[in-house]
Amino acid sequence: MSTQTIVVDPVTRIEGHLRIEAETDGNVITRASSSGTMVRGIEIILRGRDPRDAWAFAQRICGVCTLVHGIASVRAVEDALKYEIPVNAQLIRNLMIAAQFVHDHVMHFYHLHALDWVDVVSALKADPKATSTLAQSISSYARSSPGYFADVQNRVKKLVESGQLGIFANAYWGHPGYALPPEANLMAVAHYLDALAWQRQVAELHTIFGGKNPHPNFLVGGSPAAISVHSGEGTGSTAVNAVGLQKVAEIIEQMRMFVDQVYVPDTLAIASFYKDWFKKGCGEGTGNFLTYGDFPADGSADLKTYMIPRGAILGRDLSRIYEVDLTKEEDIQEFVAHSWYDYDGGKVQGLHPYRGETRLAYSGPKPPYENLDTSASYSWLKSPRWKGNAMEVGPLARVLMLYASGHEPTKDLANKALAQLDLPLEAMYSTMGRTAARTLECKIFADAMPSWYEKLMANIKAGDVRTFNERLWEPSSWPRHAQGVGFTEAPRGALAHWIVIDDERISNYQAVVPSTWNAGPRDAAGNEGPYEAALKGQSLHDPKQPLEILRTIHSFDPCLACAVHVVDPDGEELIRVKVQ
Repeated sequence: MSTQTIVVDPVTRIEGHLRIEAETDGNVITRASSSGTMVRGIEIILRGRDPRDAWAFAQRICGVCTLVHGIASVRAVEDALKYEIPVNAQLIRNLMIAAQFVHDHVMHFYHLHALDWVDVVSALKADPKATSTLAQSISSYARSSPGYFADVQNRVKKLVESGQLGIFANAYWGHPGYALPPEANLMAVAHYLDALAWQRQVAELHTIFGGKNPHPNFLVGGSPAAISVHSGEGTGSTAVNAVGLQKVAEIIEQMRMFVDQVYVPDTLAIASFYKDWFKKGCGEGTGNFLTYGDFPADGSADLKTYMIPRGAILGRDLSRIYEVDLTKEEDIQEFVAHSWYDYDGGKVQGLHPYRGETRLAYSGPKPPYENLDTSASYSWLKSPRWKGNAMEVGPLARVLMLYASGHEPTKDLANKALAQLDLPLEAMYSTMGRTAARTLECKIFADAMPSWYEKLMANIKAGDVRTFNERLWEPSSWPRHAQGVGFTEAPRGALAHWIVIDDERISNYQAVVPSTWNAGPRDAAGNEGPYEAALKGQSLHDPKQPLEILRTIHSFDPCLACAVHVVDPDGEELIRVKVQ
């Protein structure tokens, strides 16, 4: 058997810069290395700043999850200074976070991941009438007439004939790994285009409560959106009034309709043609899963009220959920043995984020390079560990945690979906299982949104319009030293920001993001991160067209750290990365 190293750099249809190097024996991957090729410097920028302003900087860590870093940041400050937020503010945050989930998951499926399963060029061979029959057999979605699909087919035909596929470029069309019939491909392409228009409309929920999107406004101590019981028309008020609240209800209904009538049926239809991607060893990963928890039922910090529970699952064992403490040094640690960072105590030790360091120590080659030295440092991502274990975070972790904790809506949805596909629960530990879990939780969160909205409206009707804890704006009452952790469940997984405040200023700030958990390199003991473990053992039909690598990596929905270039301590540029 011949051995070779396959390099995918950059991995496209993700946020950020990711390089995958896969060593093969024949066509089977024997070892994979995940390298984040851009550095994130926000943590350094935040030192010395007013903690109440941290969210505005931290939110720029990412331009895709436009909300979650802001949420984690304000929660970190609120935890450090022990400020409770009003129930209305918590309900508004729940609605904004859930809207981010639904928006992000639909966009990921259609615009980032679907092209790994859908052959766009094949859609030209489809019979629009047969496509209409297929679409109507799985859903009541209105846009499913033969004429509609014929119009979409003509649009794709013009792109192909022009030689410029535009948004559909850079894929392995015609690869034998594509299994959908032409009619299913045409249906999926049509829904790809529908989702583009849909996502613009649903993003308005963030603008109503946060003033804008991307990067809506936040406020430590509550919600920046005051609530007005008046119509507000013609008054010049920026408060959320009856018109805005009614619009929120309409957006929630739009979200649920698209998820129920398009996203869920499409996922099940596509998955039925790729049941081999549910098999054991096909993208499983570490078998360990971690959640921080989110969606509290009220404004309290009691984890028992959270819809998504906090916990850890080890070795696929759903019969036991381990407790997770984000403040204990022995629970959460970050390692840099194979990262382009250094610690004062050396690269072998792990540090809890309260003591975390962001010290650049790049000594590798300047790109372009053929291969990384994976025996040394090879990534700008650190290696987070929970009690020494490499953990997967994200939709699959959350669905498994909800299932294991007895959440009935999750169990019902998962069992029905698996029964429809004639698969056991163990099929979820796979590339396609991870993709299906994203769809399942999207429906779960969309279905939960009306109850939060109704509670908010009931409070307003009862005369409670409070959205902010005013006590926060008294720095003289703050302790000289304080530290806290703010956490959320971002679409891509467990996210937390740890903050240390001394004399009213930030002295240390550390963010451990979902793709750090999933995409991080091996640790000092040689333990692989989830990306690396998920690729190991996979077979490639054609190493020159590594579609299988893209499928598994995209199933995690990578969102790597955002930055422009790497600088040394004096601000001098060291590396500029260009994609030709």
